[in-house]
Amino acid sequence: MSEVFLDIIQLAKIFKALSNDKRLYLFSEIATRQELNFEDNACVVSNLMGLLKLSPPTISHHLKELTNAGLIFTEKKGKFLIARTNKETLRALEEYVSSLLNG
Repeated sequence: MSEVFLDIIQLAKIFKALSNDKRLYLFSEIATRQELNFEDNACVVSNLMGLLKLSPPTISHHLKELTNAGLIFTEKKGKFLIARTNKETLRALEEYVSSLLNG
């Protein structure tokens, strides 16, 4: 059992954050990309700019929504903004969905 418990409010924030197609795509890219030149297998956000075809302020807004939902962490490393998934939140979300399937 995960040490992180997701209450209804947190679940609503997560599902709301992922309900936007561009934000879901951004989250999926962050989750699957691993930049070898940074520890923690973080994703360099500037490398995603061309994929999304969105303005930097729009991407920043989407990153803020994903962060507020607890799905990602962002951090400045020199001139780069890096993002990585919040593994604890993802494990707790996995347990929640699993309980729906098995319960």
